[in-house]
Amino acid sequence: MEDNKPTSKARLWISYILQGLISIMFLMGAVMNLLQTEQAVAGATSLGYPESSVVYLGLILSISTVLYIIPQTSGFGAVILTGWLGGAVATHIIHGDSAFETLFPVLFGIVLWLAIWLRLGKVQVFALFNKY
Repeated sequence: MEDNKPTSKARLWISYILQGLISIMFLMGAVMNLLQTEQAVAGATSLGYPESSVVYLGLILSISTVLYIIPQTSGFGAVILTGWLGGAVATHIIHGDSAFETLFPVLFGIVLWLAIWLRLGKVQVFALFNKY
């Protein structure tokens, strides 16, 4: 059963703000990787990733974030970013990092999907692809 009630302006604005904050943080990380900043390289290598992978990680993160930003592809971008965040959780578990460091990507994932849910009223992945 479809619910065709319009989304309130407050929900839309909260959705856009959350999506914007998440997108800015992901894009900052992507740019740091693409520019191979000292911090990005040090962070990646300390977690066991080779220095040569930093640019590729930046490309993947930037493409998936742009897909998340574009309304027609936000569902697809969210799925890819969810995989990215799952990899971050796995990396932190392998390295025995603190619970906060391990759960932080999970919180990002919740906010990522919350932004879509607030705007569309549903978080069915395949319905997101058929929305537009």
